[in-house]
Amino acid sequence: MKTNRRRFIRDTGLAGLAAATTGSLVSQATMASDAPHADPTVKRVNGPFGEGLPITVAGYDYNRVAAVANGEALIEGCKVSYEVTGIGPMNMHALGGPRTRHVTEIGLIPYLLAWANDKIRDYALLPLPLLRVFRHKSMWVRSDSDIENPSQLRGRKIGIVAYSSSSLTWIRGILQDEYGVKPEDLHWVVAAKESSAGLTGGASSWESVPPPDGIRIMNAAAGLDESDLLLAGEVDAIFHAAEPKAFMERNPAIRRLFVDHRSVEQDYYKRTGIFPIMHSVAVKRDIMAENPWLPKAVFAAFSKAKATDMKYMQMLGWAYETLPWYGQEFDETVAAMGRNFYAYGYEASAKTYDTAFRYLHEQGLTKYRVTLDEIFDPAVRGLNEA
Repeated sequence: MKTNRRRFIRDTGLAGLAAATTGSLVSQATMASDAPHADPTVKRVNGPFGEGLPITVAGYDYNRVAAVANGEALIEGCKVSYEVTGIGPMNMHALGGPRTRHVTEIGLIPYLLAWANDKIRDYALLPLPLLRVFRHKSMWVRSDSDIENPSQLRGRKIGIVAYSSSSLTWIRGILQDEYGVKPEDLHWVVAAKESSAGLTGGASSWESVPPPDGIRIMNAAAGLDESDLLLAGEVDAIFHAAEPKAFMERNPAIRRLFVDHRSVEQDYYKRTGIFPIMHSVAVKRDIMAENPWLPKAVFAAFSKAKATDMKYMQMLGWAYETLPWYGQEFDETVAAMGRNFYAYGYEASAKTYDTAFRYLHEQGLTKYRVTLDEIFDPAVRGLNEA
C-alpha cells in the first residue's frame, strides 16, 4: 500500500504531502526479512533502518505506526529493526520473557498488573497510546432481550473470556462511573474458548489475575465460546474486546447493547475527555539509562508516523480506503473530537492513563493504587506533541 500511495501522490501532483510522507529511505521502506525468525510469533522483520544505536522495536504496523515500521519515520540516532508481532507475545516477551527488545508496544493493563503485583520494572512506559478503543461498543445481548440499558444488567449473567483483560477493565469502570453498575452486581461466566481469538492477539498471564472476593464468577461448560453462550441462553450478555463470531457473521439473534454506540461514545468523550487506552509504548530501562535521549527520539518518530497517517486520511483516504463515506467519517470525527483526535503525549493523555490506574485498583486487581508520577519518569512526563 505504501508504494502505491507514493505513486498516487506523485501522479496527482501532491508534492507537499509527498515530502511529508516519503522519507529519505524510500528504497529501504519495503525491505523485510523473509528468513525464518527465532521467535515463531514474529510475523515479519523490517529493516534495519537508519544509522546509530542498534535497537529492536516490536509492534503492530497500524497505519498510524507504519512509517516507523517501514523506515519512513526514523528514530533519530538509531539503527532500527522492526518486528511485527501480536500483543499477547509482546506482553509475554517484555513482562516474563527474554526482554531483549529495546522498544515495544505493550498492553497497558498487563503492564500495570505486572508493575503493581509483581514489581516488574524492566520497561519504562512512554505516553504513546498506540491503540485507543471506545468500549461502549463491546457489549452484546440477544436481539430478543429486554435489556436496553446498562442498569438492567444488574443480577444478569455476563459471558467473558478473561476477567482482568484490558477491555473488561475499561467496560467495568465505565459501567460503574457512568451507570452505577458495580462488578459485584453481575454474575461472570468465563467461556472455555474465544470465538475471535485470531483477532485479539491472545491474552497473557497478566490478564488472568484472579478476581477479588465478592465477585461471582464461574466457568462455562467445556467447548462453548462466548458466542455460543449467548445464543444458547447461558448468559444474558457478553463483554469482549473484538466482535464475537456470531455478530461478525451478522446472526440476527445478536445485537449490541448500544445499537448506536457511536453517538453514546461521542457523548462520553465530550463529557469526560476520555478515549480509552489499550496499548502504549515502553522502552527498556537499561538502554534508556545509557542513552537518555532515546525516549524523546522514539516519541518524535511515532508522532511523525501518526502525523503522516493523519495527512493521508485527510487527503487520500477517500481514494485508497474502501468505505464509501470515509471522508465524511474523518470530518465528523474531527468535529466531535478535534483535529488531533488520536492524541499522544503526557499532557493530552494523563487523565486517561490515570483513569485506567484507578479502575484496576477499584476493581481489586492491583495491590495498591498506581500513580502517574510512579509510572512516568520525570523526563518522560515532558514528552508532548507540538
